[in-house]
Amino acid sequence: MRNKQFLAIALACLLSVQCRQPNKSNEALQKEQSQQVPFDPSMEPLGGQPDVGAMPSTHDFEYQVKYHRAFEATLWALPAVAIYRFRAAAIEQLGYADNNIIAYSEVASPKLEAITANSSTPYITAFSDLSEGPTILEVPEAGADGSLYGQIVDHWQITIADVGPSGLDKGKAAKYLFTPPGYDGAVPSGYIHVPSPSYRIAFAFRSVRAPGKSVEDAYAYAKRLRMFRLSEASNPPEQKFIDPSRERYPTLPFFNDKHFNDMHAIFSVENAKPIDKVMMGMLKTLGIEHGKTTFTPDEKTRKAMNQGSVDAYYYLMELWDNYPKSWLYWPDRHYASLMQADKNKTFSYEYKNSVDIETKALQYFQCTYVPKVLSENPATQYIMAMNDADGDLLQAGKTYKVQVPAEMPVKQFWALTVYDKATYSFIYSESNRTTLSSYDLPSMQKNEDGSVTIYVGPTAPEGYENNWIPTRGKRPMPMFRLYGPTEAFNQKTFKMPDFVKVTS
Repeated sequence: MRNKQFLAIALACLLSVQCRQPNKSNEALQKEQSQQVPFDPSMEPLGGQPDVGAMPSTHDFEYQVKYHRAFEATLWALPAVAIYRFRAAAIEQLGYADNNIIAYSEVASPKLEAITANSSTPYITAFSDLSEGPTILEVPEAGADGSLYGQIVDHWQITIADVGPSGLDKGKAAKYLFTPPGYDGAVPSGYIHVPSPSYRIAFAFRSVRAPGKSVEDAYAYAKRLRMFRLSEASNPPEQKFIDPSRERYPTLPFFNDKHFNDMHAIFSVENAKPIDKVMMGMLKTLGIEHGKTTFTPDEKTRKAMNQGSVDAYYYLMELWDNYPKSWLYWPDRHYASLMQADKNKTFSYEYKNSVDIETKALQYFQCTYVPKVLSENPATQYIMAMNDADGDLLQAGKTYKVQVPAEMPVKQFWALTVYDKATYSFIYSESNRTTLSSYDLPSMQKNEDGSVTIYVGPTAPEGYENNWIPTRGKRPMPMFRLYGPTEAFNQKTFKMPDFVKVTS
């Protein structure tokens, strides 16, 4: 009896020692098994496991999964993150509070660090959180004093209302009422009701100068706007305006792990659409969940998010440098339209059975506040110079020139702005000149036929200082804006001359 007890104890100890041995990896077990049993294809099922000899690409699946999800999430969420940065930067840098109105008293300088902003018309922007209740926006009538052009967008940066003469108000004085998701309260008469699919909304308008009016007049016109809660309609508060003309307003998205701080701030609050639920499920791997107020990723997760975001940035840059030739505005020129709408002429890129994530990310990588629908005759046209006349990509440190015809096909004005290709934002320089436009024609050197030659490069050609936009050694991305393009431009019977390299 004692011998049997001894054997039982010994056996238990032996099993305990074996159980405490380190677990073997799947790879080691597979190798061990292949050594024990010769491989016979006729004795194996067709499928169910990798091919013989196949090995995993990593031994750290946790990191690899987080990296891939961070990369794809950066592309997927770029429209939402890009627009959220405007709100976050306003709060962090300008002391902004919901329903304040940011109105520029001057045209923007490089201190407005924003994606392809304009510096010809003063900007106006504001934000509201509809979880606090419906919001009213009062817009002034367009006319001899000025007009507005712009969009109001949801958290995905999808336009929910165009504003101005080409918008829902048709240029008339109007009161917009924005209500939150699921709102079932009363809608008073006299309002343009816009139900929002998200709680946070944002707008950006251009205060367009009327003929004979100044930038100061445009600013005064902008200050006729009013924004407040519906609950305050009987006694609206005094409108607070913020003028950041002389301040840095850094709205550019981060392409590092900070990108995911913004992602958490958005998607922990906003409800997911059906098409977003799969990605929202994947974001849980990174610690981002709807309703989860904290976001404290560990070091490995931060590393994966950082690298995923960096790689997504360089991926988008490579795609833009190899853009489809179908994007060219004229087949025999090297300009692409800034507005690359989807097949439905909208900017959602949603189809019956898919979402075009790449094209959507490319659009919002270099543009914000797009219209709801791209019309056949838009109020403003934007064309980017992607290559020079020889078809070469524009290079850093080189000087280029372009001849602007005396008769440009515009009813209002044209403007050429040069951006840093790395950020799609203005280039800082000693003069901080970012743009030359038809407003600058009186001071520019003209050619005999009335055209003007504009130079883009690190230094100004002698005698053409007033015709020069500095690049400070940055890789340039020039863009022409045409406000009120004529039929000749919209029907493409007019063609813009290409940029020509001056220095080799």
